[in-house]
Amino acid sequence: MSSRAERSLPGRLPSLSPVSFTMLVVVGAVIIASIGQVAPSPEKLAVGVPKLLDLLGRMMPPNTEPAFMQRMFWRIIETFQIALAGTVIGIVLSLPMAWLAARGVSPLGIFRHAPKVVISLFRTVPDLVWALLFVSTVGLGAVAGTMTIIVDTIGFCGRFFAEAMEDADKKPQEALQAIGANRVSVLFGVILPDIMPSLINSSLFALEKAVRASVVLGLVGAGGIGQELKVAFDLFQYKNASAIILAIFLIVLVMEVVTDRLRVKFQ
Repeated sequence: MSSRAERSLPGRLPSLSPVSFTMLVVVGAVIIASIGQVAPSPEKLAVGVPKLLDLLGRMMPPNTEPAFMQRMFWRIIETFQIALAGTVIGIVLSLPMAWLAARGVSPLGIFRHAPKVVISLFRTVPDLVWALLFVSTVGLGAVAGTMTIIVDTIGFCGRFFAEAMEDADKKPQEALQAIGANRVSVLFGVILPDIMPSLINSSLFALEKAVRASVVLGLVGAGGIGQELKVAFDLFQYKNASAIILAIFLIVLVMEVVTDRLRVKFQ
């Protein structure tokens, strides 16, 4: 009876080496210190919540004046244009970048790490940093936002496209290579048709991500509805700001619904 009960007990936790235990203690200490230094304290919450409620009161009701709504509408159109143009151009550029960086597929051999590093650079640098860089070089407006979305899409899609190419079925590739097909023929004849559902899925995620990003990029002068939101807060036009926030919420919600349905359709 006792042996049967012992077998039903859960297994013991894995033993920790002194080094692992020390690292666990250090990580726990860092987490506790971070919470103590940057997490909101009860005193700050007690002061901040009434101010937040007061701000929300001044933001209501949202501005629905025809002239403002018309201006906001065109800003929304500009936001979609930034996201769509940047995503499409970024996807087109991502395909050759991913092909050059993919292990076992790239024609560059060991030099495939060069485009892989470029893709990693585009992905790791935050959107707002790229936006500030392009605003400084090409000026305020939608062009800087579109260039930022292009770079961000290459970083996002380049990685997933390369991984999909690496995971593609190898037998059809070997069959084409056996009859003398070059790498370009293998890419268009076998690899791309095989991974097309994955490419479409990643592209739709990139478009959804671009819509969110294009909203935020306007805060640093890269065009779109975000630029209108920044102006509203700078001029203390809180009713305008609340209307813009609601519009942004609807934009993101509609985009999520559309991309979700498209993903289901193409799977």
